[in-house]
Amino acid sequence: MSYQKRTALALAAAVAGSVVLITAPAAQASVVDVNYNCQTPIGAKSAVSPIDIKAVKSGSSYNVTMTFQKGVSSSPVALGAGAMNPSAVINLGGADKGTLAVKGPANSAEIPANTPIKISDLSGTYVPKANGKVTFTAGVLTIKALGTTTTCTASNSPGPSLELDVTGASGSGGTSGGSGGTPAPAALPKTGPLDSAVALGTLGGTVVLVGAAGVLWLTRRGQRA
Repeated sequence: MSYQKRTALALAAAVAGSVVLITAPAAQASVVDVNYNCQTPIGAKSAVSPIDIKAVKSGSSYNVTMTFQKGVSSSPVALGAGAMNPSAVINLGGADKGTLAVKGPANSAEIPANTPIKISDLSGTYVPKANGKVTFTAGVLTIKALGTTTTCTASNSPGPSLELDVTGASGSGGTSGGSGGTPAPAALPKTGPLDSAVALGTLGGTVVLVGAAGVLWLTRRGQRA
């Protein structure tokens, strides 16, 4: 077996033994009760709804969904199908600041008068702009119906419904699901007569160089042989 073949086999074996599986930590999510105070065309109303926020990674961004488990307001008249349009903002905290706008489809069925208005799932796209843990907390809810606008704000200072560990546009820091580009595969320095450096493969977009010293030792040992 030629020297180059022996060196390549030693390098491949060392790489296989040095790669460490890295799994992204699961997002921390919880259902949070939000006490909404709503200013409606016929006066103030209030209601508590458990809020659930989930995020699914899609490329360099996240598809975020905000779910209301109970109705938060009511109408003195029936709202026909398609008459009510909801939207909201989610407050970002932690490593990233600002708000995320989410919206949902109009009601598909009639909402009877004086009954709680069940808000459809609201969705939006979040693009990380920072590295680290980002929290998602229910913000202002807006309901438009029959030419009127109802604004609902949380009065109980709710905690976050979701926490994500993300990587921002810079591509540095963070651990799971960010918008930074995939790191380029790293390569070991040239040693001996190899025509070119052998690049290590990636695993889940992450390159691990554990055991590189052992690879160089094997290569130099082959040269002496």
